[in-house]
Amino acid sequence: MKDKDIHQIVKILKQEVVRWEVPIVTEVSRNRRDPFAILVSTLLSLRTKDQTTRRAATRLLARAGTPEDLLKLTEVEIQGLIYPVGFYKRKAVVLREVARELLSRFAGQVPDDLDELLRLKGVGRKTANLVVTLGFEKLGICVDTHVHRISNRLGYVSTRTPEQTEFALRKKLPRKYWILFNDLLVTYGQNLCKPVSPLCTRCRIETYCDQIGVTRHR
Repeated sequence: MKDKDIHQIVKILKQEVVRWEVPIVTEVSRNRRDPFAILVSTLLSLRTKDQTTRRAATRLLARAGTPEDLLKLTEVEIQGLIYPVGFYKRKAVVLREVARELLSRFAGQVPDDLDELLRLKGVGRKTANLVVTLGFEKLGICVDTHVHRISNRLGYVSTRTPEQTEFALRKKLPRKYWILFNDLLVTYGQNLCKPVSPLCTRCRIETYCDQIGVTRHR
């Protein structure tokens, strides 16, 4: 694809994604602009489908909406609230450790700095960028498997890892699209531009897409 095509692609994607549910963490941010809720929901969402994350996050945040409340729960109690998210036992450990760090290092507040967030146990670049962008409305680019896959499939970047994709997008994606890009591509990737056999015949941005790596489509 030509770099200038990104403007038309974003325009079309904004029209298309209204047909589907937004990603769970975006939903949480719209319901309550609470960085802690966004951090917890993102940690729960890792390797877990949105429907499962939605239910688990709702149960947990109803009981523990602050780091203080979370630390009052035992690991077993947290496990019961978040099951069946992926790796729920490990995530219960991570959630308590994150709550402990927030209280000891940040007076119970979630930091709005990417580097500080990355120092929290279990927080990677995807999580940190989501907290910064959705929790604090600061510029950042969140790259998950969908953003990584579609950005490369389009031919907009040529990278091997999500982290490489993030830095490539930081160099060329217009800043006005930084926060929006994750929502658009995650929603599109979950529903149409799937990892295997994407629905290219239904795709309105197909004419702009180089279809890198696509061996079979519908």
